[in-house]
Amino acid sequence: MKYELPELKKQVFEVVMPIRWGDMDAMGHVNNTTYFRYLETCRIDWMRAVGCMPNPLGQGPVIVNAFCNFYKQLEYPGDICVKMYASHPARTTFETWATIERVDQPGVIDAAGGATTIWVDFPKQKAIDLPDWVRALVS
Repeated sequence: MKYELPELKKQVFEVVMPIRWGDMDAMGHVNNTTYFRYLETCRIDWMRAVGCMPNPLGQGPVIVNAFCNFYKQLEYPGDICVKMYASHPARTTFETWATIERVDQPGVIDAAGGATTIWVDFPKQKAIDLPDWVRALVS
């Protein structure tokens, strides 16, 4: 199955990480919950790289929705490349998508997922407008 990214996406980050022995389940392939960890790791690494980490005393990003579609089984050993894309900034949110492929099989998408991120004022526990610098990153 071929994965089609939504239009108007912009690649913002990519990371290579190992498939660990402990990522597998009793069926001998990477457990479905681990794919969410891979997506999360890429998203957090990107947020750290651009200075977009949440500040509990201020404001920052919160994930309000996440999904993953599984196309091929991943198995240990190997390395994966997670490529992250962003677009669709709205008043308080933006969308991210990511593809997961084995480094030794470039272009073959094993899984793809995404998340909706909302910008929050943590002390007020309320969504607020995306800062202009975040909007520029994902536009």
